[in-house]
Amino acid sequence: MRSMFAIVLATGLSAGCTANQPPPSAAPTGPTPKPYANLAQVMRGIPFPASNIIFDTQSNDPAAAAKPAESGGAGGATSAFSGVYGGWQAVENAALAISETANLIMIPGRTCQNGRPVPLDREDFKKFAQGLADAGQAALKAAQSKNLDAMVEVSGTVSDACAACHEVYRDKPEDKDRCM
Repeated sequence: MRSMFAIVLATGLSAGCTANQPPPSAAPTGPTPKPYANLAQVMRGIPFPASNIIFDTQSNDPAAAAKPAESGGAGGATSAFSGVYGGWQAVENAALAISETANLIMIPGRTCQNGRPVPLDREDFKKFAQGLADAGQAALKAAQSKNLDAMVEVSGTVSDACAACHEVYRDKPEDKDRCM
C-alpha cells in the first residue's frame, strides 16, 4: 500500500511540475536587435576605451597596474577600477568588447553621426567589421598569455583594424561626408 501511495504521489508531483511549462515547440523570444546609438556613439563608448586599455599594455603591466592606484598614483588605463575586474582581466574584457563591437556595428538600421545609414551592404565595410572582430580575438589571445611583448604586437593589429575602416569611412574633412 505504501508503494502504491508513493507511485501516486510521484505521478502527481511530476504532472504538477510540468503542467505550467510551454510546449517544446514554443521557443523563448528575446529582444529584436535594434540600434540604440549612432555609429560614432557606439565607437566612442565601446571600442575606443577598450582599445586604450589594450594600447596601455605597451607601457604598463596590467598585473602591476592596481598598485599605483591603490597607493594614490595615477596609473594607466588598466589601473582604472582595478578593484573590479582589473589587471589582465580588464585587458581580456577589452579585447572581447572589441570583437563584440563588430556585431553591434552590423545591426541593420544604425546610422552614422551625420544621419547616413551605416554602409552594411558594402563588402569593404563587412571586411573591416570582420577585421575588428579578428583583432579583438587576437588581443584576447595575447591578453590570456599575459605576455607584454605579445600585447605590444597585437596593439598594432588593433590599430590597423581601426585605421582600415577610418581611412575609408571616418577620416573626412567634413562630418557630412562620413559613411560614404
